[in-house]
Amino acid sequence: MAGPLEGLKVLELLRVPPGAFCTMMLADMGAEVVKIETPAAATPEQTAQAERRAAFEFVNRNKRSIAINLKQPDGQKLLHQLAANADVLVEGFRPGVMARLGGDYETLKRVNPRLIYCSLSGYGQDGPHRDQPAHDINFLSIAGVLNLIGERDRPPAIPLNLIADYAGASLHGVVGILLALLARQHTGRGQLVDVSYLDTSLALLAATPMMQDFLLNGADSRRGTGLVGGSYPHYTTYETADDKALAVGCTDAEQWDAFCKVIGLGGSAETGPDGACPDRAADGTTQAAKAVVQAVLRRKTRDEWFAIFRDQQVSAAPLHAVDEAFDDPQVLARRMAVNVVHPRHGSVRQAGIAIKLSDTPGSIRGAGPALGEHTDEVLRVLGYDETKRGELRQAGTVA
Repeated sequence: MAGPLEGLKVLELLRVPPGAFCTMMLADMGAEVVKIETPAAATPEQTAQAERRAAFEFVNRNKRSIAINLKQPDGQKLLHQLAANADVLVEGFRPGVMARLGGDYETLKRVNPRLIYCSLSGYGQDGPHRDQPAHDINFLSIAGVLNLIGERDRPPAIPLNLIADYAGASLHGVVGILLALLARQHTGRGQLVDVSYLDTSLALLAATPMMQDFLLNGADSRRGTGLVGGSYPHYTTYETADDKALAVGCTDAEQWDAFCKVIGLGGSAETGPDGACPDRAADGTTQAAKAVVQAVLRRKTRDEWFAIFRDQQVSAAPLHAVDEAFDDPQVLARRMAVNVVHPRHGSVRQAGIAIKLSDTPGSIRGAGPALGEHTDEVLRVLGYDETKRGELRQAGTVA
């Protein structure tokens, strides 16, 4: 069955996985994604290792790879030829780099006025920080996100690079591209989609209850405070008898009362969630309640407690290690842990497709390609015969 984006041609010029996650989502839904990569000199052993890594690279599945040296005029000519027939181009360089490579939006829109050109950059295409190098932790710092994550009297907890990189720029990039494609149906024109890792981090933070209280009432938020900050007994983690842990998330009074009843304690409005005060700090009463709950949950193992909470419809879940997550029955039932067959490296385990479409579902058609694996295939489509392809290789324009 065809995916919803079948026939959509996408060019990817990215060097980091977060941007490639954006194009992977398009590829999973049927888009034809061609990775334009930089040729690299390597020994046979290095090439073999790189190929194996590529095969297991989750964000590169369902894609083809062509290796082009964009610093050469002939390489830039190839990029223009590819862009002339593309629907979407996604690039993740700092502002100004694509212009030096002859592939900025202003240049390529003259080649193809219908092209959707998505730029994923740290700070966006304008502003005083636009040329500053940075990573996820830096964007979260400026956006005020990092200062709100973790315990009250400890340094901030660093949330991997999930927020700015993946939930932020990658997913907003997908949405921006799809919006631009919808707009093109009405206007017949492409456009620039300017997505900033910083912008998207701030937008995600603004959706939280804590920030809503700040924007509405000017409340001064602090790390470890608020009803979902981890300092309250109803929304935190607890150790169990087997030195594992449970995550409890009872964000309304009814759920908290049910939780307390299951573990044999009397629920109390003083220690439970209070929607009227989303940013108040935990006081001595709530801290004492947390200690009492911890003592009770130490009496059984994590999985024993989870079985009880699941049967009683209480919001609690096991704190999984990564290997446990991939073996969870719900994850398996939803096909979120899958095996992709690679012709040389066998079974490659990956996360599945999170968006389930009933009529035009996405699909995983292949593992990540090796560098330049499809160079000949792509050049043939552009009209380059074997002789011309050989000349380009000899000149170092392609690999």
